[in-house]
Amino acid sequence: MSGAADLLTAAKAKGLMLATAESCTGGMLSAAITDIPGSSAIFDRAFVTYTNTAKVQMLGVKETTLAAHGAVSEQVAAEMAAGALRNSDADIAVAITGIAGPGGSEHKPEGRVCFGLARKTGVTTATVDFGALGRDKVRSAARDHGMALLRGAIDSIEHDS
Repeated sequence: MSGAADLLTAAKAKGLMLATAESCTGGMLSAAITDIPGSSAIFDRAFVTYTNTAKVQMLGVKETTLAAHGAVSEQVAAEMAAGALRNSDADIAVAITGIAGPGGSEHKPEGRVCFGLARKTGVTTATVDFGALGRDKVRSAARDHGMALLRGAIDSIEHDS
């Protein structure tokens, strides 16, 4: 995957370490990164937190946040990303939580994925509605979007970080 190879080159050039926190993608983003030889130079660790319990235990997501907003929310994505950054040696962490399908609801439809991006300067979030593309395509699209978020964050950081 050329996206991951480009990510590796960009992160290595700036001496940055990455981490991921994945739910609906089940580790697809971390697998794409670690498929590239030399990724250990820029990839610290991955958290696959598929259940709410795992999100709480491994990343410190608050049960109150889950109860108030649900696992598929920017609030939870933010806490996942912050937890991944806090519990790693990474400079940048991305989190992915969503509804890959089948299923969903009117309020949270299939294909809705929330992303969190954490850096030492703070956390940003975004929601993307990929649509009811089918489970495999939603997961692949979420993986690719997470990779693009990491790349954008790397590109925005000055070399002396």
